[in-house]
Amino acid sequence: MELQEQLQQRSGSRCELCGNTKNLQVYEVPASPVEGEEGCILVCSTCLEQIEDSEKVEPNHWRCLNDSMWNTVPAVQVVSWRMLNRLRAEGWPQDLLDMMYMDEDLKAWAKSGESSDEKAEEIVHKDSNGVVIEAGDTVVLTKDLNVKGSSITAKRGTAVHRVSLVHDNPEQIEGKVEGQQIVILTKFVKKV
Repeated sequence: MELQEQLQQRSGSRCELCGNTKNLQVYEVPASPVEGEEGCILVCSTCLEQIEDSEKVEPNHWRCLNDSMWNTVPAVQVVSWRMLNRLRAEGWPQDLLDMMYMDEDLKAWAKSGESSDEKAEEIVHKDSNGVVIEAGDTVVLTKDLNVKGSSITAKRGTAVHRVSLVHDNPEQIEGKVEGQQIVILTKFVKKV
C-alpha cells in the first residue's frame, strides 16, 4: 500500500491538523526518528503552506490545534506542538501548550525540529532571585503592590497560586489576588 493511501486510511481522508478534505498531501515531519507512515502526516495545502512559510501563518486558522493536539498519532502531536510554539505570542496557544502532555521522547522529537530563530525567541520569566517561573507555579509577593484600577493593595507575603505567564513580556505574570486577576511584575515575586 502506498504511503498516501495509508495516511488517508489512518486519517479518514482528512487533514490531520484542521480536518479539511481537499488538496491533501503527505508531509514528512522534519527530524523524525522514525520512517514511513509513523514519521508523516496528511495535511491540506493551507496547513502545509503555513507550516513551511512562517510569513504566511494565519493564527486563527490554527485554532484547530485545540483538537489535533490530542491526536493519538505522535507525528500529529509533534506538528501541533511546533505550531503552537510558533504562535505562542498570540496568547491562546500558550494555554494549549500548558495543557498538552507529551512524553520525554516525543517532546525531544518536537524540540529537535525547532529552528534556532525560534529557540532564540523563547521568553523566560524569572523571579526576583533569578529563578525560572513556569505556568502553574506558586509565587509570593516581596512587596506591597497597589493594584491599578482597583482599591486593592496586594500585601507582601501574599501567595499567588497557579500563575500564568504573559507570553510576550518576560517581566510580567498573571495571577489571582483576593479573587481578582492581576498582572504582576516578576521583580516583585519570589517562587515558592
